[in-house]
Amino acid sequence: QVQLVESGGGLVQPGGSLRLSCAASGFTFRNYNMNWYRQALGKERELVAGITTSGAYTNYADSVTGRFTVSRDNAKNTVWLQMNSLKPEDTAVYSCNAVRLLGIGVDDYWGQGTQVTVSS
Repeated sequence: QVQLVESGGGLVQPGGSLRLSCAASGFTFRNYNMNWYRQALGKERELVAGITTSGAYTNYADSVTGRFTVSRDNAKNTVWLQMNSLKPEDTAVYSCNAVRLLGIGVDDYWGQGTQVTVSS
């Protein structure tokens, strides 16, 4: 059974930090690129950060570049999102996504999400 389980969300003051975790099971984690998405209330889901299978390459949304860092450990089947200098506009449900490109499409899985609220 495939599972992606996020944790680490919560309420934090502006300027604070949180570290989100996403624990994967039920599939070959090291073969999948991993992404973090977020969706704020009433807004479209947006890609926040991504990391390739080996961790060699990462990418970030402009809005989080320099503040967020994505990392992974294939031995632990886990991907993290370190979020620093948090702003109220970072408030959203954060979800992790595992994706693998296939010849005829993609194979992807989603977690249930974790709420991050940035407020004083």
